[in-house]
Amino acid sequence: MFAAVCGTGLAGVRDGYRSEVNVEVTSLPGIGVRKEFPLRRVRRRIGVIDHRDGTIDLIVSRVGNPDAAEQIPLTEAEAAALANLLGAPQLVGQLREEHRDLGGVTTGQLLIRDGTAYDGRQLGDTRMRTRTKASIVAIMRAGQAIPSPGPDFILIAGDVVVVVGTEEGLAAAAAILADR
Repeated sequence: MFAAVCGTGLAGVRDGYRSEVNVEVTSLPGIGVRKEFPLRRVRRRIGVIDHRDGTIDLIVSRVGNPDAAEQIPLTEAEAAALANLLGAPQLVGQLREEHRDLGGVTTGQLLIRDGTAYDGRQLGDTRMRTRTKASIVAIMRAGQAIPSPGPDFILIAGDVVVVVGTEEGLAAAAAILADR
């Protein structure tokens, strides 16, 4: 097996400071790649095994005993949902921090639900900016931030839309995206 420290990754923004983590990457011959890092507050490690066949397992182990890991297989949809749960709040937190000195500017995240009016439609069809004065600044899809999506971007169920505007604008945006 080959282990390497992948470097530091942004763990989050809290109380105005950034915390960083070293992600360890270990090659698992014939299986895939294990990526994990230690948690500071509890004596555990958390990560994923990215299998060669494209499947992903969530892993949690004790520091000092990585072989005794609890391994939880995730479907593609579950992995995408977990990535969105973890990624969207982090992105919104960073935007809130950047906008905190701008009175009246609010940042929020809105989920595109299955079967809603804009599931499978272009972002431009929402006419969000025109109807609400709120701006869609990013989309979180499968844990990946897609910054500044254009009007031809296709929204799909599970996407988390990151919106910046007034409280009223965000409420109106939520109503539009929840429409069935």
